[in-house]
Amino acid sequence: MPVRAAGAESGTGIPRSPSGAMEELEHTCPQPRLTLTAPAPFADETSCQCQAPHEKLTIAQARLGTPADRPVRVYADGIFDLFHAGHARALMQAKTLFPNSYLLVGVCSDDLTHKFKGFTVMNETERYEALRHCRYVDEVIRDAPWTLTPEFLEKHKIDFVAHDDIPYSSAGSDDVYKHIKEAGMFVPTQRTEGISTSDIITRIVRDYDVYARRNLQRGYTAKELNVSFINEKKYRFQNQVDKMKEKVKNVEEKSKEFVYKVEEKSHDLIQKWEEKSREFIGNFLELFGPDGAWKQMFQERSGRMLQAFSPRQSPNSSPTRGRSPSRSPSPPWVINKTSPPSSPKAASASLSSMSEGDEDEK
Repeated sequence: MPVRAAGAESGTGIPRSPSGAMEELEHTCPQPRLTLTAPAPFADETSCQCQAPHEKLTIAQARLGTPADRPVRVYADGIFDLFHAGHARALMQAKTLFPNSYLLVGVCSDDLTHKFKGFTVMNETERYEALRHCRYVDEVIRDAPWTLTPEFLEKHKIDFVAHDDIPYSSAGSDDVYKHIKEAGMFVPTQRTEGISTSDIITRIVRDYDVYARRNLQRGYTAKELNVSFINEKKYRFQNQVDKMKEKVKNVEEKSKEFVYKVEEKSHDLIQKWEEKSREFIGNFLELFGPDGAWKQMFQERSGRMLQAFSPRQSPNSSPTRGRSPSRSPSPPWVINKTSPPSSPKAASASLSSMSEGDEDEK
């Protein structure tokens, strides 16, 4: 809704129309970005020229969505060297503190940073551009002050300052945000543990040899890396050794893969051989087993052979000669060996008896 603006007439600061009536000015503050297809603008390119007064807000009012006719202007500052996920998460928290917020991010210049904190990896232009391409940022303020002054807060019409709640001692002060906290304009955010610019630099320093070898391998010169002649030769030799290790590792992996394939094929062959063996044994037992087909066929053929070789029996109705069944005729040449003749006379007597018998049969 329109808010009465502060003017300059009679020291009241309320502008008046020629008729003497007070004028109502609407807020013309920049609105949060609705599209993310372009980087955030710089503050000196699109500064807030709103003439309507910015009434002091409490945090409770801002969280309820007050005021309704303009966004709450939240400011976050820092160095943002080696912009990482911890930076982005802090800015996300600052952006989402209130329902309708406009996030301004101040980035300190190289001169201030080198004076109060130390040397940076990225220069100020690179750090400015990194912030412009963060989705949570609505506006970037270049060459931001190290300590926030009332003039700076008024110039950019800042309602609240967002930063982690840890006292930040610098520039001879125990906490550079102390006066902001006392004014009720400070809103704390949470740090992301395990990630910071100092952590990243520590990793690089700790593994310096690894990164130096990496960049040598990618085409950087020893002069660009500030590497001595001896270290350059050492790093290049280590790169060659690593390449040989990688080749050996690849050969071992391929050998393991080949052995695995052979084992897999062998397993398949053994399984197929077992299946064929069981099938062969089953067929063999079916043919030559105790109740197999070969035994039945052999028994049938044996029966036929026995039947072919055995004589046929005479029928019961066939006529027989009238002889005594108890006495069977003996051939004339068969000599009774049971009782040999005791003398020549006896032998002649037996011959005569045999001849008589033959005559009787005739």
